[in-house]
Amino acid sequence: MPPKTQIDTFGAVSLIGLALLLAFNQVVIKVTNDAFQPVFFAGVRSAGAVVCILFWMKWRGLKLALPRAVMPSALLIGVVFSIEFLMLFTALDLTTVSRASVIFYSMPLWMALAAHFFIPGDRLTPRKSLGLVVAFAGVAWAILDRSDGGEASLAGDLCALGAAIGWAATGLLVKATALKTVRPETQLFYQVAISAVVLLAVAPLFGPLIRDPQPIHYAAVLFQIVVVVTFGFIFWLWLMSVYPASGVASFSFLSPVLSVLMGWLLLGEQVGTSILGALALVAVGIVLINRAPKAQVPQNV
Repeated sequence: MPPKTQIDTFGAVSLIGLALLLAFNQVVIKVTNDAFQPVFFAGVRSAGAVVCILFWMKWRGLKLALPRAVMPSALLIGVVFSIEFLMLFTALDLTTVSRASVIFYSMPLWMALAAHFFIPGDRLTPRKSLGLVVAFAGVAWAILDRSDGGEASLAGDLCALGAAIGWAATGLLVKATALKTVRPETQLFYQVAISAVVLLAVAPLFGPLIRDPQPIHYAAVLFQIVVVVTFGFIFWLWLMSVYPASGVASFSFLSPVLSVLMGWLLLGEQVGTSILGALALVAVGIVLINRAPKAQVPQNV
């Protein structure tokens, strides 16, 4: 499909479906943590994804080899990717899907802040700065509010925050290092390959690897490997190559909303006014950060 200048019907339906998949993914991780230790589960997911992505790349005739100059950046992004998912899976083990999602999907806040210092031409404007303040207020509200009782784990909230910052760091590495010259599928392969080694190596430090697995939990692991990481991540990368990045990014605002809804519907989580207020502030802030100027002059890249 040739590149498009705006989101069409197919793109909109695809992005809504992908946002729904990522929201449901939070519930799947939460449930599967009952069967497997979170860090071990994350490592197994990455290891399985290595096999699937390898088959995909071989089928597409894509090369795995990286130029020597790119290898340090590839190793670094793999370690950062490992930390991101160590934090996210642990967060979903300790706190609710609703709280973890609101905080985790604050990633554009941290990305915009880091880009101001490390990516030339991506400076903070007054509108973006206002968005940062509003979104940060939402994240702070979600973390500081303890009205959910025992479900509101401060450690879990902080892990979700660490995962959001890790997610932003991976995006920053892609944009600001030699990795920007590498195909997205190759970037993803090295992220999951390195994270599989790192996560499985450190997993024994976080307690027993196996809890109480049932057949549904093994199915959930397979779902994570094949549908979420392999199909979902590659499909998102494909959408990014076809549609404008700002348009694709705007649909990511649906994921925390849908995650909160699914946590309530599927897990019976309490969703009070505070978490809804925090969600609203984060969403408004991210819209302000990502909203394109009213008039732009096309530039050749």
